Formats: sequence, structure tokens, C-alpha cells
Amino acid sequence: MSSHCDPQYAPVGDVGAALMVLDSRLKAIYDGKSTTDPEQQQLMDQFTESLGPDGAQGLLDGVCTVIYMFMQWLRMVHTDHDRDVIEYVVPNLVKSLSMMPKSVRPEAIPTMAGLVTAAGIGLSPNLWRMQYGDWIDDELNALEATAYLLAEHINRIAEDRDFATRLIAAALSVEEQ
Repeated sequence: MSSHCDPQYAPVGDVGAALMVLDSRLKAIYDGKSTTDPEQQQLMDQFTESLGPDGAQGLLDGVCTVIYMFMQWLRMVHTDHDRDVIEYVVPNLVKSLSMMPKSVRPEAIPTMAGLVTAAGIGLSPNLWRMQYGDWIDDELNALEATAYLLAEHINRIAEDRDFATRLIAAALSVEEQ
């Protein structure tokens, strides 16, 4: 029986833009910049403003698609080691998000835990979230942080700082062909 949250019904969004934002954030953190360079932040703000409402929705859907893809990869890796991806990923994500009170509001954390859980069991994160109404501003920073934390988790597993972004870029490349 198919769910209304089945990924086949979900908009993919602008995965390329989502990957660019994520890669930029990862590189800044890896370069030792715990906070975003004001010039870099201004460029990112200009970029997101230039997208307009439809482009912003595309970026939002793209981030959800990236989260879904990350969770599918993590599910494969954990299954290969007879582990449950939800058991190993979600508690660490919640703990990490809780340690980011300036960026992530506490009330957004349960939504991110549900979103990642949905992705981990094969549901579309954006369709899962959509059933609860429109996104609120406090969830957007949490969503970006969630994508970053999942990418970082994947990079640590692979022992490669660029593995998560290459994983998505490779999938995009295959899709384009």
C-alpha cells in the first residue's frame, strides 16, 4: 500500500542549489570558521533572495531531497552492520541540534527528528512535513543544520570530508544522464 508521503509523489526541488549551500557551509566549518564570514553570509543571503518565492521553495524541497538521500545511504550502511539507522542517527542528531541554541530553536528539534525518521523509513521528508502545514521560520535554520549534521556524520563514517557532497553530486550526474 502506497503512502501519500511516498517519495515518488514528492517534488525533488533544486538539489543543485541545496548542495551548493551545504557544501559552502561544510567548507566554512572545516576551514575553522565556526561562524559564517559576514561577506560569505551576505553572498548567501543575496543568492537566496534572488531565488524568489518559487526558487526558495525549490531550495527547501532540494534540502529535503538531500536529507532523504543521506538517510537512504545511512540506512544502507547501518543495515550492512545489522544496526537500525533510526536508533543510531536520530538520538545523535537531536543531541547535536540541542547544542546549537543560537541557531536552532528547541521547538524545531522534534520536527527535525520526525523529518529524519520519516526519511529513514523511506518516506519523503518534505511530504511528511507538509501534512503539518507550512514551514515556519524557526524550522528553516534547523533544516539547514540537520542537512549539515547528516553530511558531517556521513563524512566521518567515510573518513572523507567531501564524501557526502560527492555522493549527492554523483547521484545528480547519473540523473542528468
